[in-house]
Amino acid sequence: MASAVTTFGISHHLTLNIGKPSCTRFLVQCVGGRDTSVVSYDSVKVNGVPSAVENERKRDLVDRGNENRSSTNGELKSERGFEEEKLEALWDDGYGTQTVKDYLDYAEELIKPDGGPPRWFTPISCGPHLRNSPILLFLPGMDGLGLGLTLHHKSLGKVFDVRCMHIPVHDRTPFVELVEWVEETVKAEHDLSPKKPIYLVGDSFGGCLALAVAARNPKIDLLVVLTNPATSFGRSQLQPLFPLFEALPDELHVTVPYLLSFVMGDPVKMAAVNINTMLFPTQYLEKLAGNLTALLPRLSRLADIIPKATLLWKLKLLKTAAAYANSRLHAIKAEVLIISRNSPAVILFGIDPLQFVSMQEDGINLLTIIKATCTYRRARKHDYVMDFLPPSKSEFKQTVVDNRWLRNFTGPVMLSTLEDGKIVRGLSGVPDEGPVLLVGNHMLMGLELIPLVEKILQEKKILVRGIAHPSLFSDLMEGDNKEYSFTDNLRVYGALPVSASNLFKLFSTKSHVLLYPGGAREALHRKGEEYKLFWPDQPEFVRMAARFGATIVPFGVVGEDDIVELVLDYDDLMKIPVLSDQIRRDNERNKSFNVRAGMSGEIANQDLYLPGLLPKVPGRLYYLFGKPIHTKGKKDMLKDKERSRELYLHIKSIVEANISYLLEKRKEDPYRGIFDRTMYRALDASVDQAPAFEP
Repeated sequence: MASAVTTFGISHHLTLNIGKPSCTRFLVQCVGGRDTSVVSYDSVKVNGVPSAVENERKRDLVDRGNENRSSTNGELKSERGFEEEKLEALWDDGYGTQTVKDYLDYAEELIKPDGGPPRWFTPISCGPHLRNSPILLFLPGMDGLGLGLTLHHKSLGKVFDVRCMHIPVHDRTPFVELVEWVEETVKAEHDLSPKKPIYLVGDSFGGCLALAVAARNPKIDLLVVLTNPATSFGRSQLQPLFPLFEALPDELHVTVPYLLSFVMGDPVKMAAVNINTMLFPTQYLEKLAGNLTALLPRLSRLADIIPKATLLWKLKLLKTAAAYANSRLHAIKAEVLIISRNSPAVILFGIDPLQFVSMQEDGINLLTIIKATCTYRRARKHDYVMDFLPPSKSEFKQTVVDNRWLRNFTGPVMLSTLEDGKIVRGLSGVPDEGPVLLVGNHMLMGLELIPLVEKILQEKKILVRGIAHPSLFSDLMEGDNKEYSFTDNLRVYGALPVSASNLFKLFSTKSHVLLYPGGAREALHRKGEEYKLFWPDQPEFVRMAARFGATIVPFGVVGEDDIVELVLDYDDLMKIPVLSDQIRRDNERNKSFNVRAGMSGEIANQDLYLPGLLPKVPGRLYYLFGKPIHTKGKKDMLKDKERSRELYLHIKSIVEANISYLLEKRKEDPYRGIFDRTMYRALDASVDQAPAFEP
């Protein structure tokens, strides 16, 4: 079955997805029947009527290649423009600016019959994508509109070449033909860019479609993202209701979409999109009620999106799709990411309708999930540096909300040292231009990480990329339910496994890098070892920094002894038979993660475990960034091991001096305790943070 690319009348919301880049003129392949015909654009009409802007559209309909449309006027950006465009930290992803209300409003235009076959379209809100972005094909659910990612169009459109599948309301194309149609597009895109992955995002019915295509094309590099795949349609708890739909009088069909809307997503969570969660409860509930009031009447439009005849056809199509996909699950070689409120096994083999998750709900950001699972890539293998997408405004906003209690409890104080050696409040002493290497001490369980990265990003708009233990990127750190976790957030904020190659790439891209030479041994120290450094004897990072002329900023952090008490350390746990056996088994199974293997001394003790902690009445965290050390023009240290070792020991001594300075100076802080800080904020709400000692 030939691939179809055509146009229809949603001029200000959607843009035509042009055909293959090798074409010299725009062609439309009509696939309404088995006999396909090819016509030039001159004979194309929009919804059966000659377009009033036909001449203007002719100028726009050109070879896509690496080009895409502007989100404002449909003009094409040059390839040079894409080379210059890069995502900066806190880029505007537009998340929440479009909601389910927009979905229902756009649907009014899409459901107008035009007699056309299924087709691909690109929403104009997706805007121009970055150069060399992978293609993302969205396969819709039961509605068939292709608007299921409305909330995510702007964010996905920045980093993907997004194309959405639209199945007209009155289309009756059999499932197998739909599979072949999508498959032809996949093969064509693979032929054009054989080294780039193709993303198939399938919702419900579209999930079965994506799985079927993946099973039939095991040699093509596909990444399948599923939400509520209808593979368990035959075991759905709604099955007893389906025969009733056929017997339901036409005048009562309007009630069916209301039932389906609750299966398609939680209306309350849909209405909560774009509401500031930092509002007072009464203000939040007032806005939520207003959004719900505006949303619920719009749900009646689902009766037009899925009229009775279409509903009955879609139910039969779902049954066929589920059977087809289930019979071929064993043949799937592609990487599959399942987004749900339940485990993947339950989703694929027996989903509970009450566990459906909708891409229109608040708190579900598809791009964030893809980033957190390290499944965004532009080639066959994921590259932690070249494929990294910095956190967006909406992601940082959510992080600020999630970490507000930690921020309030710890009241972090940031100090830095200027070039003349003066210590000042704030981060003005930390260089803006990279490459920069921040080297410091780990506190227990990395308590200092979140405030450090958050404050630098907030104050200087600079993202610090953390060199982390490899276990953070393995199943060792995943829970049984694999929900979004702290380690996922680390990945979103650029953490990457420790390795010489990753450090090399970060320096070559002039990044700000965060390194803890003490590693796991320092983060999981024993009782009485607070603020003790466990650094290796060899200068592991100095010569690499000198090679790129990176600026090294030593820093010290204190405050863990004011936040938590270490009750059970490694030595205590190894005395408990059951726990010690479990720790040994876990570390033996994951011994490849010991990055200090082969070394001697305490630094080699890299066993991972969860210590026993008791929270304290919170004190405060203090950070001091030392005077920047410039290595530019010092490449001779690459060969002179003695000089590099001297600099290494000098950096270590500065970190120890910073720790000692903070331990002494915090005694002068009148707001070290949380009660004093709370009273200060209550009496002086205009000040964001309580003051501390004078540097």
